[in-house]
Amino acid sequence: MIPPLSILDLCSITEGSGAREAYARSVTLAQRAEALGYRRFWLAEHHNMPGIASAATSLVIAHVAAATKTIRVGAGGIMLPNHAPLIIAEQFGTLATLYPGRIDLGVGRAPGTDQATAYALRRNLSGDVDQFPRDVIELMQYFRPEPGQRVNAVPAAGLDVPVWILGSSLFGAQLAAALGLPFAFASHFAPTLLDEALAIYRHRFEPSETLEKPYVMAALGVIAADTDDEAQLLATSLQQTFIALRRGTPGPLPKPKRDLALTPADRAMLDGAFACSIAGGEETVRRGLHAFAERTKADELIVTSHIWDDAARLRSLEITARAAST
Repeated sequence: MIPPLSILDLCSITEGSGAREAYARSVTLAQRAEALGYRRFWLAEHHNMPGIASAATSLVIAHVAAATKTIRVGAGGIMLPNHAPLIIAEQFGTLATLYPGRIDLGVGRAPGTDQATAYALRRNLSGDVDQFPRDVIELMQYFRPEPGQRVNAVPAAGLDVPVWILGSSLFGAQLAAALGLPFAFASHFAPTLLDEALAIYRHRFEPSETLEKPYVMAALGVIAADTDDEAQLLATSLQQTFIALRRGTPGPLPKPKRDLALTPADRAMLDGAFACSIAGGEETVRRGLHAFAERTKADELIVTSHIWDDAARLRSLEITARAAST
């Protein structure tokens, strides 16, 4: 059985368009996802990336939440080392006040960018691995303040804003387990440690006020189309983007391109990075979803689809929802 589906959106800037069009596409995608019964619509923080328009993540979340009615909207995630926990608590407390019962806050410890931009964001690259857990605990305290607490986040105090730990390694799994928080694994681009991370999280999980038992969300790249051939062509946009990123030349999401000139090294890199991805027609997607759900035993799947063409992107969302229901 396939668990509930959610959407991870990077607010992609496509070749030939700009950020304004990217925001409009994200709103349309969220509205369609809501109509199809997807559970959440998450946006990710990235900086200095010409193809991603969600750097000011909380603002884009507000824009999407204002244009939808029932779907949960949140961050997948906020890169907490870039921010003071108080600021994030204030931002997401504001969002939860404006859109009660609909806001999620996923946090990660990566900078979401290159080292030069990380310095511009934080001014401090101490690399203290202990700081992230302390920041998560501080963040949570702003939502559940203790009597006499000197610094309070207004209007966050007392609001129910679920905090998730995001990860692509074992560190996040260990922290989520220790704090008794839900855990989302970024297997859509970093699948290597997926099975080990989920096993550690479930084995070490400590019940908390937030959760009595582990809750896993696993990420999966899905590009669905009417035929396998069409889906595989659409997937070449992401392949081109990923290769350009690894070569240090990121750009907007390009048009699909047949017969990519891939080196053996390129092909090996793509095969490794996208081991947890599906590109195909409805039956191919159905088999892939069932296999991934069986492998991970996830409580929820979050799918991401980097597709250049707007109509094809919406079509992929619809085919994926239908494949998951049968």
